[in-house]
Formats: sequence, C-alpha cells, structure tokens
Amino acid sequence: MKRLSSIFILITAAVSLYAQNFHKEISGYTGIDYSYNHIQIPGGDSTKMNAFFQKFDSLFIFGTGKINILHIGGSHVQADFFSNQVRRNLDAINRDFKPSRGYIFPFSIAKTNNPTNYTVEYKGKWSSARNVQKNREIPLGVGGVAVYTNDPAAEITIRLNVDAFDHRWDFDGLKLIGYVEDNSMGVKPVLIYNDSTYIEAEQDAASKTYLFSLPGLTDSFTIRFLQEEFIPHTFILNGFIPQKDEEGIVYHAIGVNGATVNSYLNSENFEDELKLISPDLVIFAIGINDASGAGFTEVAFIANYNLLIEKIKRVSPGCAFIFITNNDSFRRISRRKYAVNRNGLIAQKAFYRLAEQHQGGVWDFFSLMGGLSSMQKWEKAGLAKMDKIHFTKEGYVLIGNLFYNALMNYYLFNDID
Repeated sequence: MKRLSSIFILITAAVSLYAQNFHKEISGYTGIDYSYNHIQIPGGDSTKMNAFFQKFDSLFIFGTGKINILHIGGSHVQADFFSNQVRRNLDAINRDFKPSRGYIFPFSIAKTNNPTNYTVEYKGKWSSARNVQKNREIPLGVGGVAVYTNDPAAEITIRLNVDAFDHRWDFDGLKLIGYVEDNSMGVKPVLIYNDSTYIEAEQDAASKTYLFSLPGLTDSFTIRFLQEEFIPHTFILNGFIPQKDEEGIVYHAIGVNGATVNSYLNSENFEDELKLISPDLVIFAIGINDASGAGFTEVAFIANYNLLIEKIKRVSPGCAFIFITNNDSFRRISRRKYAVNRNGLIAQKAFYRLAEQHQGGVWDFFSLMGGLSSMQKWEKAGLAKMDKIHFTKEGYVLIGNLFYNALMNYYLFNDID
C-alpha cells in the first residue's frame, strides 16, 4: 500500500510533464517518436538497474537513503539546461527532503559559459585548464576543468538561488575540491559567511578537499585565498560540492564543451575525485564530439568507453549505467551548407552494445527525436540552434522532461523486486 501511494504521486508528476510535451506536439511539431521514450535493457540483465531503483523504494516508502546521480557529458551538460530540468523534476518528488544541489564549477572564471541557474562573481587574475586541451600543465579531476591563481586578491562568490523567491538550494556545508600546486601550506582558503564571519576549513590532504562547516543555512558563499608566505603560491580549484545532511536525490551534472570520452580518460585525478560523489547511477551523455570527425569508429569508441567505465566501477562497483545515444546532428561543409552526420547511426549502435556489456540501460534519444536528419525539424520548430548540433533552452527543457518521464516510467512499470 505504501508503494502504491508513492507510485500515485510519481504518476501525477509524470503525467503533468507529458502534458507539457504534448503541448509542444500540438503546437505544430510532430517529429518526436514517443514509442522510444523508455529505458531499454539491451542485454536483458536488469539486475543493476533494479538495484538502483530499489533505493527509490527505500526513499519514497521508508524515507531513508541518499541517492547520488552523476550526469556526465560535453556542452549539452555544461549548459545545464537539460540536466537541471531533470534535477528539478526529481527534486519535485523528493517528498519533504531538501538535499543539496550537487557539484558546481565557476565556469565564468574559465571564460566559458556558466549555467544560468547559479551566478559567479570573481576578483583577481586567474588561469584555466580543460580536459579538451592538448597541452596543459595542470592535472584535472572528475569535472574535467580547473581554474588556478596565485593572486593575493583572488576571490570567488557563488549564489545558488538566482531567483530571489527561490530558496531551494540552501546548504550548511561546503566541500571545496582543490589544493596548493606544490602541496605546501602556502595558501589557505577561507569562507566569508554573511559578509563578515571568516570560517576556516578542515583540510583533507589525501582527497585534496577542504570542508567548511557553516553555522546556519545559506544559498551563497565567498571564498578568499589567503597567501601565507611572502612568495605567492598557486591554488588549483576543481570545483565545489554544497552539502546538507538530508536524505534524498542529489543530481550532479558534469560537462565540458567539446569533451570526448578520451577527454575524461585524460583527466588524471578522475577516480580520486569521483570518490567524492560515489554515484549510484551514471548517466552517460558523452559522444557527440567523438562522432564529429571522419575518423570515428565504433571499435575505438567502445574501447574508450570501456576504459572510462572501468574507472567508475573501481570507485562504485554496484553503480548502474544509462547510456543516452547521440542526438542527430549535421556537419558544416561550407559557409551556408551542412551535411547530415551519419556517424550518429554508428554511435547509436555502439551505445546499445555498451549497455549490453555493462548491464546498463539505453535511452535512444536518436530514434526518439526522429532519427537521421531530424535535427532540421527541431531547428524549424525552434528547439535546436542553427549549428544543427545544439538545442535551444526550450529544446533542452523538453529533452529533460522526456528523459525524466522515461526514468520514472521504468521505475513505475517494471518489476524491480
């Protein structure tokens, strides 16, 4: 009876999102094939997926458990429109729990697009490194991006609740992922609470983190980097994880513009920092950049993915996987001429094979959006951009709703006992 009650709540949430999607369809766009909006298990072994969703039962029925989901990809994820829509939808079914938001990074400091759902301000001179760069001196972690500085005036301010009326993403703990370049004690990060109180962190040198414990809830923070020696030392910052001691679903989104599977393989501290998240489910959305070139092959793509998955399994052995197939896309061949990228078909096949090998699920977005050349229809409907690779904000929100529906439908209508 308790599970039926929780299922009723979830069905109500899912139906409301279907109504949004249907509204888009009756507005003139009919290219989406809704028959593909479900999670498939190509290998037939649903053990890992079911074990993950049993944690949903523990949360929704008994009110216990914290679930960590990691959504990892390229520019589709860095923008955080798609992933944030899934985050907010899942948060709507978090019952009375208000867990933390998940991993964040100050992309603005790296001179690249920051998610619009949190703001970043900074002072001082900074440099940056990303896992898509061939020549870099700074090692990277799970986020695939870092900013670093030796400027005594360096400072970062982040506010999670952009809307003044939205107080959802409060926290009372903050984990800073970072370290001094030469492993010295030459820089001490401090957090300024309520514009006046300086809070020092508990440093964990082994995990290269600093944990700030706050006296109360807040939605923003300022970090200053105090140089403790006469000669400036470089501090490397790999991201933040706001924390809150509450049960519920925490949705971490990690994305770097232009990133491939190999980009994350080249992130030297990927495994060490992944331990800070310890995902129960990883949603793979890496592949659109891998498949952009003429030399793309299924064999190499799968081989690289297998290496990345092994890294994740070493950290979270029981982790479940969902593979999102690439969206349809086009290559630019001249100033105003584009050609459909048929590598989308190769990548689609590869994702099915990967899911079969690793007892994972597949969300076949390639087929769902209409298959080969469907990106033109999405662009015409105002859902995709003119580059025929990326989507508009409205398009990403629609995709997020569709994925959420598929995720919830698996939980609601499959036997996971």
